[in-house]
Amino acid sequence: MIDSKKSIFAWSLYDWANSAFSTTVMAGFFPVFFKEYWSTTDSVTLSTWYLGLANSLASIIVAALAPFLGAIADRASAKKKFLMLFAFLGIIGTGSLWMVKQGQWQLAVIFYIIASIGHMSGNIFYDSLLPSIASKEKIDYTSSLGFALGYIGGGLLFLLNVLMYLNPSMFGIIDAATAIRLSFISVAIWWFIFSIPIMVFVKEPENYSPLSISNSISAGWHQLLKTVKEISHLKVVATFLVAYWLYIDGVDTIIRMAVDYGTSIGFTTSSLITALLLVQFVAFPATLGFNWYASKIGIKKAIYTAIIGYSTITLFAALVKEEWHFYILAILIACFQGGIQSLSRSMYARIIPIKKAAQFYGFYNMLGKFASIIGPPLMGYVGLVTGNPRLGILSIIILFISGGFILRKVDLDEGEKIAKSYLSKD
Repeated sequence: MIDSKKSIFAWSLYDWANSAFSTTVMAGFFPVFFKEYWSTTDSVTLSTWYLGLANSLASIIVAALAPFLGAIADRASAKKKFLMLFAFLGIIGTGSLWMVKQGQWQLAVIFYIIASIGHMSGNIFYDSLLPSIASKEKIDYTSSLGFALGYIGGGLLFLLNVLMYLNPSMFGIIDAATAIRLSFISVAIWWFIFSIPIMVFVKEPENYSPLSISNSISAGWHQLLKTVKEISHLKVVATFLVAYWLYIDGVDTIIRMAVDYGTSIGFTTSSLITALLLVQFVAFPATLGFNWYASKIGIKKAIYTAIIGYSTITLFAALVKEEWHFYILAILIACFQGGIQSLSRSMYARIIPIKKAAQFYGFYNMLGKFASIIGPPLMGYVGLVTGNPRLGILSIIILFISGGFILRKVDLDEGEKIAKSYLSKD
């Protein structure tokens, strides 16, 4: 039932579940462990380059599969089945990081890529369920609630993992390295347990002409080709996707590479971990507050505000010198990160045909992941060539500026009208 409190909360709780990977693994311990434990090079810029390539490879794979998988899921009414499949893949990949020994950076990259594919692909089908559980009046709130719960849930587990890392003897753990490896196990368990509500309480509406998964592969392929042609005529959707592709690259790059950047310019691991915790707990109220802010000035203007905020953050990041500067940077990121992510997702939901939600969210996630192909290696490459990681982080500001410029051309009212006209189409 649309706007059901139980369905909305169960759907939002999946953000609580998989954000543990985003926080503890992707943003937190994996970059630190990769540079200080798994990597066999003493060059901070070279290890950053390797990490950027690992993130890009995972993104390339997801970007290639996203639209096709979305088309199949729509035709087979299989969004939840695909969500379970990729969540399981992410859980297994994350838990397997426990087995990687010191110096085995290649094996660490393999498991990280597997886990990242599960995490990113699962979000395609998670996002695509949004229009079927929330009405236009509730969709911004529901999207923001998901991100807010993600921050607090991921932050709580990360806090526990940080305490394990800083005081391993308190938990009966041999050393800090073992504590980090155990944190990967904890993320896998957390992800599994809190994925259960969305599987049990969220109902996926049946397609108007459901097919079996096997038959839907052929139909999904043809439907995908048809949608590629259609999207060129859906100017509002196409324009938004280009804008999103550009500005979300900067957001994802900062999420994935901030800790690596801080390590490269000489900050201690404990200060970087503290900064990440600040992001999680400040972002929880900030995301809900940004939803309120959007309700007052409009969703498009609110996204503009976040883009301007991120541009300022990028400039500031290139100039930080003291550890307390990094804490301020973390608070600033927290003020905008959940807002720009949640509002982008709900704005997109307004302008796409609901019957093709998974397929259109496939494109949405594809462009987001193609952006991630550029950002991390761009940052790593500029830092490697110049020998200056500060110039690496500064290089991504052009993506925020370009994305904001193109977003100006998105007519939200026209997009909503076009989306409604597709309700009567096959």
